[in-house]
Amino acid sequence: MKATTLALVAVGLTLGLSGCATTKSPTGRGQTLLYSASQMQQMGDASFEEMKKQQKISSDKKLTQYVNCVANRVTAVLPDQSQKWDVVLFNSDQVNAFALPGGHIGVYTGLLNVASTPDQLATVLGHEVAHVLAQHGNEQVSRAQMTGMGMQIADAALGASGVSNRDLYMSALGLGAQVGVILPFGRAQESEADVMGLELMARAGFDPAQSVVLWHNMSKAGGSQGPELLSTHPSNSNRIAQLEQLQGQMQPLYQSAKANIKNQCVLPK
Repeated sequence: MKATTLALVAVGLTLGLSGCATTKSPTGRGQTLLYSASQMQQMGDASFEEMKKQQKISSDKKLTQYVNCVANRVTAVLPDQSQKWDVVLFNSDQVNAFALPGGHIGVYTGLLNVASTPDQLATVLGHEVAHVLAQHGNEQVSRAQMTGMGMQIADAALGASGVSNRDLYMSALGLGAQVGVILPFGRAQESEADVMGLELMARAGFDPAQSVVLWHNMSKAGGSQGPELLSTHPSNSNRIAQLEQLQGQMQPLYQSAKANIKNQCVLPK
């Protein structure tokens, strides 16, 4: 999408705010949301188009089919089945993935070296989709609006370069690690996405016990700094302990779901 189109999106979002909405997240946490679902979809659509222009899309059909298989099973258990999800595998060493409002999922091939099983990949995708489901992007953009970043988005859209405009958009949606402008999700949001993502993967027939293995792998990857995914997704003993504590709730969901799974996802050799 051209910078001028993104500019119109930014102006429309800034001028289209209809007031502050205070609601509850899926886990009961209070949220302040300034943007409508259609506005967030517009922002997600624009950002995903930019990501597809910035990053090389993988030509590996087998890997792409595998990633789609895992993603499709996770999204198939979402409450809203009217949303169609677009999944793209990017050819990059980045150990990362993301999901955006509007039904977009991006996965980097580097992630498959750390999330080395379908269950581990489902852990990451469940977590990222949960951010969208819980409207964490809306929270981030709303927080930016209330602290003055919203005016910067409008100013960038009207007068700055396309790069600055794109960076502000993507940072507000949690994509700061890729573009260098960081508005990371908070600890409460990360914890919420862990809980929700674990339930999503279990209901999709993926073993939630592998989430613990995945985050151990993540904390070991990339040396002392860890992979790029952890720059905005803090991995620590509290996160792993929470996942371990939730196994008693999630394992029955997994055991019930796996008996009905017909589409097994197999990582190509």
